[in-house]
Amino acid sequence: MTSNDSHDAELALAWDDFCDRLRSAKEVVFRDNAAATPQDRAAGLRMLARNIALALDIQYENNDPLRPELTHYFDWRRKQGGDNADALYLGAAIDGAQTYRISGVLGSAAFVAFTVIDAGATPWGGAASATILARDLQADADGRFELRLSPTPQPGNWLRTSEKTIRVTIRQFFGDWENEQPLTAHIERLGDALPPPGLSVESLTAGLRRSADWLGDVSRYWHNTLTLWQQRPLEFLSFRQLTHNGIDATPGGEPFLAYWQLQTDEALIIRVRPPTQYSFWNFEFGNWWMETMDYRHRLSGTNHHHAVLEDDGELILVVSQDDPGVPNWLDASGYSAGYLVCRWMGASSAPQPTMRRVARSELFAQLPPSVKRIDAHGRQQQLAARRRGISKRFAGI
Repeated sequence: MTSNDSHDAELALAWDDFCDRLRSAKEVVFRDNAAATPQDRAAGLRMLARNIALALDIQYENNDPLRPELTHYFDWRRKQGGDNADALYLGAAIDGAQTYRISGVLGSAAFVAFTVIDAGATPWGGAASATILARDLQADADGRFELRLSPTPQPGNWLRTSEKTIRVTIRQFFGDWENEQPLTAHIERLGDALPPPGLSVESLTAGLRRSADWLGDVSRYWHNTLTLWQQRPLEFLSFRQLTHNGIDATPGGEPFLAYWQLQTDEALIIRVRPPTQYSFWNFEFGNWWMETMDYRHRLSGTNHHHAVLEDDGELILVVSQDDPGVPNWLDASGYSAGYLVCRWMGASSAPQPTMRRVARSELFAQLPPSVKRIDAHGRQQQLAARRRGISKRFAGI
């Protein structure tokens, strides 16, 4: 056997192993407790397919802490883990022993947080070990800023890292999708800049294995997480009430998550009085696989800017398969079950919403007589505004 034959055999085995590991990831889609309609099952396989690219990105292509690049985790095509329809997520792998500089121009998103993440029990790592909010950053009049990440104190804006640190994450939450501007940012490791080593059989094999394993791990993790809430359906509960796993959750507020389920002839009513003081709040809505609905074309959430409150300040949302004619509709989009997250960020209080299932035919008998309505033209205006906002936020991605 020649040297080339040996390498060819090794590469062929690496590819076969990668495909086998991807194949095994499908078991989570067909678990007995997972939503089981044809659409729900199809969405599970689509979720796996969508996230192959993400797995390769963060576990192989952009997994070099000596030469990091900020990458977008989620968008309208690539979703998992309760991705937020109001958000942009950026991140990069880092080494907590090194020093990094993130520089750029702050945008005008309603809420922006920079966090460093330590290794932990979840596929994404553990809890955030240090955080700074955009409102606390020193920046010039045009929003230009620099932020240092290092284990030792630095002048100006600084986040402490440690030997456990593996990642930096930047979250931007947008209220007014059409008018708030995303930030621009660049990361660099300070020190000698050397080119990466060349591609090798060994590095490719290891990268493919890590990527395929991560895809399976993260899919099982989110399935197991939602299963905890499935045991207490239609009830908003915080993560700390049901799980002690540290996770890279958004700082500055504690989200409430609920498991929803409904038949085609049913509707869900969610009611709460939002706090009067806040930086940002929203409701995120998605399917069993913890993917948001298609927020380009459907109403899959609301926030402090878009929500229409009742005259007494109450927020009323309705989940149903067809349009009920209320302004705060969450379109179930043909799915039978999923998740719903409520976030109160920088808020004066954190009220716990209620959720109730009713017959679709009895919906308005169960709502206040004065509940606000919306006509077909108003709905089209809502959807068109969201579409414009999405096009702006994800331009160039």
